Amino acid sequence: MKILVTGSNGFIGQNMVNALKKKHKVSTYEWGQQYPLLDELDWVVHLGAISSTTEKDVRLIVRQNLESSIYLYEDCIEKGVNFQFASSASVYGIDPTSFKEDADLNPQTHYARSKALFEHYIKIRQAPIVTQVFRYFNVHGPNEDHKGDQASPHTKFLKQAKETGKVKLFKNSEYFYRDFIHVDKITEYHQRFFSIQKSGVWNVGTGFEKSFYEVALSICKETGASIEWVDMPEKLKKGYQNFTRADTTKLWRTLNL
Repeated sequence: MKILVTGSNGFIGQNMVNALKKKHKVSTYEWGQQYPLLDELDWVVHLGAISSTTEKDVRLIVRQNLESSIYLYEDCIEKGVNFQFASSASVYGIDPTSFKEDADLNPQTHYARSKALFEHYIKIRQAPIVTQVFRYFNVHGPNEDHKGDQASPHTKFLKQAKETGKVKLFKNSEYFYRDFIHVDKITEYHQRFFSIQKSGVWNVGTGFEKSFYEVALSICKETGASIEWVDMPEKLKKGYQNFTRADTTKLWRTLNL
């Protein structure tokens, strides 16, 4: 198949391209490059976005995460190209009552709102092409060193352990849980969905939670580092999410897992 991947220079994008090109003809697109020709493509995998959850420039986020996504999506509809969109579990908000796909959304950041708004556009557009929306939970894996503070705990902790022999961990991190999913599973699920001619929204996670403390312990065991407990900055205390766990019922049912 012929597949275009947007956001190919990003963490997930790099891994996606490396996985897809083993079996498919892959082209790539980054914001600011010459707009790609969609003719003769089978799929667009739309990963491109400003992914920083702390970005404050609303105009920039609207332009890149929403307006450019709508433009690309409409072009796919016109050309008859199927579409996969990388959304985020952040659309559920902080400590929601449910992580099911049909739950009410309550995005709290500009980034999360941009994802939710484009999801809504897809929903009301009712396009004739196959449109698959994947709400990623906490993705980790290789090629995310450039993300800095936005990198996964796995990457940040390992870097700290190798450089200083210590892993800095917020106090009470044994009570902060996330659904961590390796990027290899993300690329696997995208590829499996190519053969599923069905539109919809799916959570993409493991269905299990792990605490930041457990992640730090595994890194310490691997490297011989020790944990250094630190206070959480005041600016993070308000609105810090305690728990995420994907409801993967729909995902596993669709893939017959």
